[in-house]
Amino acid sequence: MLFIGWALTLGAVLIGVIQTKNPRDGDPLAIQAGAALFRERCADCHGADAKGVRGPDLTQLWTTDGRDERVFQTIRAGVPGSIMPPSPAPDDELWAIVAYLRNISTARPEESSGNVANGERIFAASCASCHRLDGRGGRLGPDLSRIAASQSNQVLARAVRDASASFTAGYEPVMLVTRDGQQIRGTRKGEDPFSIQIMDTRERLQGYLKANLREVTRDKKSLMPDFGPDRLSDLDLNDLLAFLGTRRIGGPPRRSTDGSVDQR
Repeated sequence: MLFIGWALTLGAVLIGVIQTKNPRDGDPLAIQAGAALFRERCADCHGADAKGVRGPDLTQLWTTDGRDERVFQTIRAGVPGSIMPPSPAPDDELWAIVAYLRNISTARPEESSGNVANGERIFAASCASCHRLDGRGGRLGPDLSRIAASQSNQVLARAVRDASASFTAGYEPVMLVTRDGQQIRGTRKGEDPFSIQIMDTRERLQGYLKANLREVTRDKKSLMPDFGPDRLSDLDLNDLLAFLGTRRIGGPPRRSTDGSVDQR
């Protein structure tokens, strides 16, 4: 199941995508069976928790699309040119795997009393320079357009308060030191025994031969600053989460503190 993350679009182009509802969606027995099948067939590359080892983090699949059939078709067809082969398994087993992945990847709807309009202003002022939302914003950090679809408010709040607690695959901070002592910070995009590719803090994609570098260090400190209570009050954090929550798949309407419903 390697490279499912970027293969969704490729799979759709190669074999076409029909709008098909997962017949096993939400079925507890199917989810249990899908978990067992995933551990048996997919965990070596994607990790027992589906957060990625050699392959990408699959818990992020529904943050960008939300359509089960695209995941199903990619598993069925495999990824040409990669080590991920087509799957000859019965449709029912593949749908069970999809049901399992959706179950662990999609956050439950959460009501919020936050002020969505203020949350949007906070996002524009403090987040948009590094994070994209609906096609606008920076690229140094992960796209947050559908982040609330797979992450609970508790997890999102921790990411804001303690940005170094965990890193999204493809956005791990790295420090490079060139032969002449120049330090270059960025996020790691790709690496092999001989080279490394990063996006530097000016959002430039750069590739370096390791033979030309003095050091390659995986940073433990995020490029994103921690937004503690002294920088972002609990009230403002709640407003920011309310704004991000408007993107949660299947979520309820979000009400601001004045009682109005955000319709976006």
